[in-house]
Amino acid sequence: MTTTAARLADIRDKVHSGTRLTFDDGLFLDRNADPFTLGELANFVREKKNGNVTYYNVNQHLNPTNVCVYRCAFCSFRADLKSPSGFVMTDEQILQRAREASAQGATELHIVGGLHHLLPYEWYLNIIRSIHREFPDLHLKAWTAVEWDWFERITKRPTKELLAEMKEAGLGSLPGGGAEIFHPEVRSKLCDYKADADQWLRVHREWHELGGKSNATMLYGHIETAEHRLDHMLRLRELQDVTGGFQTFIPLAFHPTNNPLGKDIPKPSGLMDLKVMALARLMLDNFPHIKAYWQMLTVKVAQVAQSYGADDIDGTVVHETIYHAAGSDSPQELTVRELRRLIEEAGRVPVERDTLYNEVVRQAPAEKKWATGRKLVPLN
Repeated sequence: MTTTAARLADIRDKVHSGTRLTFDDGLFLDRNADPFTLGELANFVREKKNGNVTYYNVNQHLNPTNVCVYRCAFCSFRADLKSPSGFVMTDEQILQRAREASAQGATELHIVGGLHHLLPYEWYLNIIRSIHREFPDLHLKAWTAVEWDWFERITKRPTKELLAEMKEAGLGSLPGGGAEIFHPEVRSKLCDYKADADQWLRVHREWHELGGKSNATMLYGHIETAEHRLDHMLRLRELQDVTGGFQTFIPLAFHPTNNPLGKDIPKPSGLMDLKVMALARLMLDNFPHIKAYWQMLTVKVAQVAQSYGADDIDGTVVHETIYHAAGSDSPQELTVRELRRLIEEAGRVPVERDTLYNEVVRQAPAEKKWATGRKLVPLN
């Protein structure tokens, strides 16, 4: 047996016995394992954790403004204050979007946006308070750690205090955005000045200490290396060991259109998408779920990813603007029927969930675009 084969056999034994993989194990797999072997190992972990189920949810996105003080090299969404493409939604427009989501049976509203330097923290707080007051059954997943860091800067108040205030106003959970790549060698080139790795991790730790749940992401396929990706995953794994507050990890593929970073960088290949997905499932042994976000990966890659470690495909989405501005050619939305068909084609059993991974059982037939009338069943 060659040295490479022996090392791979050793890693396979560790995966099958539930022994935690090291940084060096991950780097070896990234450099030496073929896609089929990676898929086999990741699928073993995926099915051990989540069986044959693939989760989806009925959700909508809300981006209240795209005006942003930062100029991240990878971002195609932001606009300057006086740019013709810049916008700030009115209170009524925001409530109308929430009204639409609620009427169509959504269980979640995903709220993120730009860091508008002329809008006070109270504007962001009022978005949560007003939507929750009108639509208390709609789970509000809002504001990335970068936004929370910005709120701390403009209010001079600690983020933990702000998190508690928003929670009382109706905040349900935190999205995983803003993580990009933690390693300073890369982060300083992608998004200098905005919240660094320690600040991002601190916000999520504080939210977990308040009893909240959150997601985590990683932007890959640009100027980072395998070492940077693994460093990123292991920092998340370390925090999860302490708090247990992360629900799912979402690898986000870089899209090169309409941003400075994408000038000489192609979009990641489907094989790279699957490799990153599989390695995430293998390295993040304490994360319950790995999500294949179809808006970023394309529908077809998200389907295949269900055999490469992913057990979640996200949801109906609707009104996604951030990744479409960067060149995503995925549909703006998928119906419940389409989501279920895609999952079944991948050989998995579709299960609707809410944001906190309770099963959603609909009274209306699943064939309807937005089935209403529901009850929640804990997924233990």
